[in-house]
Amino acid sequence: MKLPASPDRRVFLAGIALATALLAGCKPSGDGSGGAGPIKVGEFASITGSEAAFGNSSHNGTALAIEEINKAGGVLGRPIELITEDNQSKQGESVTIVKKFISRDQVSAVLGEVASGRSLEAAPVCQEAKIPMVSPSSTNPKVTETGDYVFRVCFIDPFQGGLLADFAKRTLKARKVAILSDVSAPYSVGLAEFFEKAFRAGGGEVVIEQRYASKDKDFRAQLTAIKAVSPDAIFVPGYYTEAGLVVTQARQLGITVPIFGGDGWEAPELIQIAGSALENTYYSTHYSPEAADPKVQAFVKAYQAKYGGQTPDAMAALGYDSALVLADAIQRAGSTEPAKVRDALAATKDFPCVTGKTTLDAQRNATKSAVIITVKDGKFKYVETINP
Repeated sequence: MKLPASPDRRVFLAGIALATALLAGCKPSGDGSGGAGPIKVGEFASITGSEAAFGNSSHNGTALAIEEINKAGGVLGRPIELITEDNQSKQGESVTIVKKFISRDQVSAVLGEVASGRSLEAAPVCQEAKIPMVSPSSTNPKVTETGDYVFRVCFIDPFQGGLLADFAKRTLKARKVAILSDVSAPYSVGLAEFFEKAFRAGGGEVVIEQRYASKDKDFRAQLTAIKAVSPDAIFVPGYYTEAGLVVTQARQLGITVPIFGGDGWEAPELIQIAGSALENTYYSTHYSPEAADPKVQAFVKAYQAKYGGQTPDAMAALGYDSALVLADAIQRAGSTEPAKVRDALAATKDFPCVTGKTTLDAQRNATKSAVIITVKDGKFKYVETINP
């Protein structure tokens, strides 16, 4: 596969190639930075189960990045071996997987997860073992609060909640909003909290709050209660599996006001579930494949070439970025020793990613822009970019 023609990525991959040449023939060092064998990286993802669309997109992006890096010579003169395990979107599975990565596979770092709840399960294991963990897209602030070995390459929910509150007031002209959240998902609970705080602070009113649990199928009781108070818009900070059903049932009940959510809506399956009911709905996410940025278009082209013409969503882009950020940190560390990789990750600044230049702050979170997406004529359409 021909590498994307991005100037920033060419510089990064050229650095890898140079390091490969310099390290050729070197004997393995005590910290594992030599050329003895592959650098093992564990990836845990929801490949099957209720959030499989997230897990597969993120994994595809990660696998594409690893393939490109290895074809360019690897890192520190060694290929990266990606060891992927499926947590089946089930509670508790991620802990078992990450313990295996560390004790049996002896990975140098861990990539994952998309869902905040599963990252929160795995993060304490990585922190205790002092193995760097990089989440592509878990936005709940508590993920990186676990400890100094836990990182992410996405924005966090205080930012996302605030931008959605501003979007509701500024673009949707909403002054009264209803919230329907998933009480069983830390992502949904956290995003609802940050949205409500920002919306009220800006003079808005939350007229009713309703709740459901993951895997629920019938939301008519909650939606009937919401309809009775006539909100200007409805905020649904959940995942696409339930959000699609919520939108469908809301329209069936004659609710026509805008319905909006966060990056948990980001999946092609959303359109498969809700179809034309998604007209007048919106969600925030991390990038748009429509962006004119050469890095974005190079990534989209490479992804489509590898995956049969599929257009990469934000989860794919963040999976890709997480692998590149980790590889860059290992390269700069000059070692696979976890403590040195951790320090290099913490020093990441203005690294060129598909989802925007990435700098990791003191809390190991990425500060970057967000985009708003709508659905028009059965297709996702870019609406606007919102900067920090």
